Amino acid sequence: MGDMYQNVNIYDNYIVAFSKSFMSPIADFGLLSYDYYLTDSAFIDNDWCYKLLFQPKRKQELTFKGEIWIHDTTYAVKQVKATIAEDANINWINDFSVVQHYDQVEKEVWMLTKDQLLIDFAVTNKTVGFYGRKTATYKDFVINQPKEGEFYLGLDDIIVEEGASKNIGWDTLRHETLSEKEKAIYHMIDTIKKVPVFRTYTDIIQLFVSGYKVLGPVEIGPYFTIYSFNPIEGTRLRLGGRTSNAFSTDLMLEGYGAYGFRDEEFKYGLSGQYFITKKPRQSIGLSYKKDVEQLGQGLNAWRQDNIISSIFRRNPVNKLNGYEEMGAFYEYEWFQGLSNKISFSQRKIWPLGALIFNRNTDTDATVQVNNITTSEVSLFTRFAYKEKYVAGEFDRISLGTKWPTIQMKYTLGIKGLLEGQYDYHKVFFNIRDGIRLNPFGFSEVIFETAKVFGDVPFTVSAPHNGNETFSYDNTAFNLMNFYEFVSDQYASISITHHFNGLVFNKIPLFRKLKWREVGSLPGVAGKFNHDNESLLNLPPYTSSLTKPYFEGGVGIENILKFVRIDLLWRLAYIDDEYITTYEKQLGNNNIAKWGIRGTWQITF
Repeated sequence: MGDMYQNVNIYDNYIVAFSKSFMSPIADFGLLSYDYYLTDSAFIDNDWCYKLLFQPKRKQELTFKGEIWIHDTTYAVKQVKATIAEDANINWINDFSVVQHYDQVEKEVWMLTKDQLLIDFAVTNKTVGFYGRKTATYKDFVINQPKEGEFYLGLDDIIVEEGASKNIGWDTLRHETLSEKEKAIYHMIDTIKKVPVFRTYTDIIQLFVSGYKVLGPVEIGPYFTIYSFNPIEGTRLRLGGRTSNAFSTDLMLEGYGAYGFRDEEFKYGLSGQYFITKKPRQSIGLSYKKDVEQLGQGLNAWRQDNIISSIFRRNPVNKLNGYEEMGAFYEYEWFQGLSNKISFSQRKIWPLGALIFNRNTDTDATVQVNNITTSEVSLFTRFAYKEKYVAGEFDRISLGTKWPTIQMKYTLGIKGLLEGQYDYHKVFFNIRDGIRLNPFGFSEVIFETAKVFGDVPFTVSAPHNGNETFSYDNTAFNLMNFYEFVSDQYASISITHHFNGLVFNKIPLFRKLKWREVGSLPGVAGKFNHDNESLLNLPPYTSSLTKPYFEGGVGIENILKFVRIDLLWRLAYIDDEYITTYEKQLGNNNIAKWGIRGTWQITF
């Protein structure tokens, strides 16, 4: 729904809608993709204009069809009516129409005075869908009369004051009176939530997306963690829930309990979050957990207790660790897009399965390390210029920004505080951006670097994110095993390019399938201070990076509209000597020179 709030500029060469770049009918190189027909001329608001019809030259390209009126003297756009091509390679959108009207407010100065969008959303042509409509009108333009500098300060596009939408008297402020059809829409919105089929659809969608089933003041879930299994815990059953908006829109309590039938251990977690204010967003939280985890997982990896990750694995889950953690945080959003979070955590971890903690003494004897305890304070900063959201009471979904997103984190480890064993500093920097290379698609680029200052064991450093499942994770190295490489300073980059059907759209068979090409190239370079092995030995299957590690991949996305399959190659650490040595140390596990990974993704 966030794309309903976009501003379509017909003069841009490409119009970005639903993360896709549609070529404008008046692009500088429009003749490459459009056929034009001069069909009429007439006065529109005392302006003599010529009417052009335009339609795509080829099928399934991201183009429009429609008509445009051009002023005879200034060659400015007077009116445009454009609809996306019926066979455009885009999902879930049956129709997307733009109607714009421009007026000459001063000599040779044309301004948009009316903007209408109509979008028809539906999963398929035969299922229930819904329409999105937006109408914006503009008047009383002031041209070339700059205001004082203070008027232009601030990073928020619009600041809405508390109570601004109450009793505002829209009927007296609207530039145009609502039509009877538009008035009926307001009545429809007020009553549609009572329609059983609508409530059923929203319940299903909410359960699928959030993982929780709402039952009055509580929500039960996530459903995909109820049952899972691994070699250490055996069969794992988990039951959890959280409070719903019916309980409170400021306070959310959450908890769960889990039991492993092989290790016969009970795991649990409790947390709470309270919003002090929501404008600006200001919240505090507390948490306590005792559970098992997999260090070195990517941010987008399936949860360890997800049934899907239990089934689709290429190696046994035998390098887990137990942990006990308590934490607290305070988060403040200075303005939309810039936030800080101050957090504290005390964390104890211990090895499970094939993971062993030990160290060498001065006499070269090996002694076992039962657990590692850290106490740390962190300051996290996130900046996404002009980022927009669709927000609920607690959660919100980013609609992205055309600017890079920056994340920084500083962590201070404090020895002696609540049994913390180490003094250290950690700095982390991450920047990601989407770069459009029209008409060749767009690239997602993620650059990340981090460094640890101080003497710490490898678990406090950075075991690089691996992936031992058949599910693709764009925040990990999908052919790297867990604990295979570790660094206490590193720099990584990941480039994923989506071609949006650049080639397939021109091949008849693939054109009907609406498949799209994708390519990826992630890599990392790092160092590890081996003097820190005096605190904790590296496991026999773990090593530092002696040269950069890279993977390459090509794939197909939009299979059945939501499946992506990638063919990946390991481009480093693939010589036979390395593989043989590693697999001997690893036992029954293995590394792969290449692999096929899949995932599901919902994209337009």
